[in-house]
Amino acid sequence: MMASLSFIIGLIGNIISMLVFLSPVGTFKRVVKKKSTESFKGLPYVCTLLSTSLWTFYGLLKPDGLLVVTVNGAGAVLQAIYVILFLIYAPKYTKVKYLKLVAVLNIGFLGLVVGITLFAIHGSVRLTVVGFLCAGFTLGMYGSPLVSMRTVIQTKSVEYMPFFLSFFLFLNAGVWCCYAVLVKDFFIGVSTKCNWFRVGISSANPLRRLQEQVGVSEISGQNGRRFGSLSPEKSRDGNNGGKYYEKREKP
Repeated sequence: MMASLSFIIGLIGNIISMLVFLSPVGTFKRVVKKKSTESFKGLPYVCTLLSTSLWTFYGLLKPDGLLVVTVNGAGAVLQAIYVILFLIYAPKYTKVKYLKLVAVLNIGFLGLVVGITLFAIHGSVRLTVVGFLCAGFTLGMYGSPLVSMRTVIQTKSVEYMPFFLSFFLFLNAGVWCCYAVLVKDFFIGVSTKCNWFRVGISSANPLRRLQEQVGVSEISGQNGRRFGSLSPEKSRDGNNGGKYYEKREKP
């Protein structure tokens, strides 16, 4: 009964994880259309590529790790596509920087881990070593959206950190946390429990920005005055206590 329940939860986790991995498709459609990465960050995709690659290796080493292999194997393929597209359309300086990063992390480091694990480590220690590495890099995978929070705050736009990506990351962490409890997997459990909280925090700011952009009524923290929906021509003056003013076009 417990095995059947864990398989069902793991299958749900596979589905949600695929939604997470597919969520940047809209972003890269825009990148391809405009032939520019604009202010989008490539670090989340590089981190996720390394994380999914490591988890795929972990699943291959782990008995009954099929669900871990399927979802992370598919995720690694998608992340590789995203990274390639980012490198194609990134500015020259950014392209060189990320090429070096990919060479060091996704090729050099990953190859080193696989080589040492297979030829220098034996028995159950293999799974333990790779498990610790996976848990550590999963923190980077879920924490990488925090890199985009600075851009969201600076531009006051959620387009650089899609809210639904953060939402599905949060939901995904919760489901895999349940799976880890059922199969008693320490490494999956410790990474998902920590990141469930972190992703919840990272989702809060884009949600607030999204509410502001669609003109949701808000209450001023200073005088309790409720403001109505803003027209596209109006923006918020952060220096006058929440007062709104109208932008004028330059002659």
